[in-house]
Amino acid sequence: MATHFRTCSLCEAMCGIAIETEGARITSIRGDADDPFSRGHICPKAVALQDLHDDPDRLRQPVKRAGDAFVPISWREAFDLVEQGIKKVQRVHGRDAVAVYLGNPTVHSLGATLFAPRLQKALRTKNRYSATSVDQLPHHLAALWMFGHPLLIPIPDLDRTDHLLVIGANPVASNGSLMTAPDVAKRLKAITARGGRIVVIDPRRNETAELAGEHHFIRPGADAALLLALLHVVFAEGLTRAGTTGAFTRGMDEMRAVAADWSPERVADVTGIAAASIRAIARDFARAERAVAYGRIGVSTQEFGALCCWLISVLNAVTGRIDVPGGAMFTRPAVNVMVGGGTYGGAGRFGRWKSRVRGLPEFAGELPVAALAEEMETPGAGQIRALVTHAGNPVLSTPNGARLDGAIAGLEFYAAIDFYVNETTRHAHVILPPVGPLERDQYDVVFHALAIRNTAKYSPALYRKPHGALQDWEILTELTARLTGGTLLQRLKARGEWFAAHWLGTKGILDRELKKGPYGSQGLTVQRLEANPHGVDLGALEPMLPKALRTDDQTVHLAPAVLMADVPRLARMVDAWSATERNGGLALIGRRELRSNNSWMHNSERLVRGKRRCTLLMHPGDAAARGLSDGDRVSVQSRTGRVEVELEASDAMMPGVVSLPHGWGHGGKGVQLRVAQAHAGASINDLTDDQAVDGLSGNAAFCGVTVHVEPATAYTVA
Repeated sequence: MATHFRTCSLCEAMCGIAIETEGARITSIRGDADDPFSRGHICPKAVALQDLHDDPDRLRQPVKRAGDAFVPISWREAFDLVEQGIKKVQRVHGRDAVAVYLGNPTVHSLGATLFAPRLQKALRTKNRYSATSVDQLPHHLAALWMFGHPLLIPIPDLDRTDHLLVIGANPVASNGSLMTAPDVAKRLKAITARGGRIVVIDPRRNETAELAGEHHFIRPGADAALLLALLHVVFAEGLTRAGTTGAFTRGMDEMRAVAADWSPERVADVTGIAAASIRAIARDFARAERAVAYGRIGVSTQEFGALCCWLISVLNAVTGRIDVPGGAMFTRPAVNVMVGGGTYGGAGRFGRWKSRVRGLPEFAGELPVAALAEEMETPGAGQIRALVTHAGNPVLSTPNGARLDGAIAGLEFYAAIDFYVNETTRHAHVILPPVGPLERDQYDVVFHALAIRNTAKYSPALYRKPHGALQDWEILTELTARLTGGTLLQRLKARGEWFAAHWLGTKGILDRELKKGPYGSQGLTVQRLEANPHGVDLGALEPMLPKALRTDDQTVHLAPAVLMADVPRLARMVDAWSATERNGGLALIGRRELRSNNSWMHNSERLVRGKRRCTLLMHPGDAAARGLSDGDRVSVQSRTGRVEVELEASDAMMPGVVSLPHGWGHGGKGVQLRVAQAHAGASINDLTDDQAVDGLSGNAAFCGVTVHVEPATAYTVA
């Protein structure tokens, strides 16, 4: 018997876990009570690490397509096939004929975080995509334009705030996305226990709202209008505070002028929130001693995502909540993610080029993934004819997944780095599977930089990788060396990096970065972290400004020109708003559940057992108006597609709004996920629209897609 202390790598929360083993067998997984950050908390997903490790459906050696099946091959053959396939397409059609897509699990792996950007660079293509543009891209842009770097995202100081305003987020289910906070429920209860207040604004009375006790429905897509109205009240009633950032903040007068036109009365109809309630929300927030506003998926994945993320930070700034305890603060991570060629390549860039077909803007070298299908389908120079994916399932995670599914099926070549044959990788010509998460070292480079407390924790591999298996960084390094440019100097440099990487390994590279980081002079090394397997507490968040700012004049920019110029687009929407414009349709939103994480956790029997979770939530009044009852099988149709799903009537939904969870839809032919297929559900992204994006950032606008719901019997097969 042995006990191993690690960090769960299945979501952003970084919960400490204690894994007990007997020989090669896992006997239990429980929360690590001595982890200074998670304090013994885990969610149901952590226990499923055992299911992932033992999963018979997980690929353990490379495979290639043979007709409708996959057959095992050697690593040498796999690498040869990928090198030949990619180089052939680029030789015939040009560099940009190859696209690369990085999925969400990439940042949950130390090796992939370090080496996936190098593969992107080696492909020398402008067709680079990732899950960023179906998720948090607007947050990065707001941080870039306000604070000077896309990873300078203000983090709510949950453990010291007295008033938390939550807009379009459900941290009880997500454990705090872009606000890494294990055991969020306990931390939120602590706010109310010390006399504080939590206010949730969301089209669904979600799990966080149930815990908070104060909830306001809002029409999907109207959050930016609400935020401007809140700012209107703050300015008009003299509720602003300079705070500690007042001396190095510019744009206050410009924001005052913009907010002057956005009275609560102007936005009441479009938001669905009474003007008196808007005024009360603003006053209570501004007058609280320690307060912070936080928004997430509901605000970032809509037509005005960039405006929302910007205005949340502006609301925090003008009420004195930026860079102060209990407000919105910045981390001091042990590994500095804002230097070098990391995830966002230095300070980040925007709009240096645009997508070929629709002209969507680039960010940090990537194009919005909503453009991927059309770039594959549309003939001409630069048409995508080959694809490389890493840990991604864009058929289920990007808008209009059915269209993308068909486009990928028609590619000349597709290589996937993944250990599952899922809804996307089933189209691959070659699949290169890395080892599982318990067979590799782990350090959460990105999530330590987004956490509500400064901590550091290194998790060595629980198991040695099986003979003949490769870690993701080894696969990425080999492909990078093979695909790097054609000159002798480029090839020699690539091979030199390959040897250096294999000499150091991820552990050696991490140690080097820790020594270079802000705690390196205090002796923080991998060796010290190994001696402290529960993790090291580096302290509460501390004021970091203005030193941490990366803007050209080292000030906070409240009114960036690019964002100010987008406000008239919002005004046109509000002025044209009509409650009947949907012609009997309903607004569709997604949702997340604690037992689910995107599309890759449904092959665990323990996570999908019990009540059906892939249901369409609808207000009972909307159901009755359509002759529907709880438990009915219904047809949901949008411009892009139709799905059938079970109806769940619930007064937790705002009238006129329905909700379907994301990540489901595992019924496709050729998918090799037996448990997931037995609980297939329906994909919300068969309904979402790839043509609907945030007009500024290009991020997918999932929130508020118009759908029509009828009894499933209304459709018959001819």
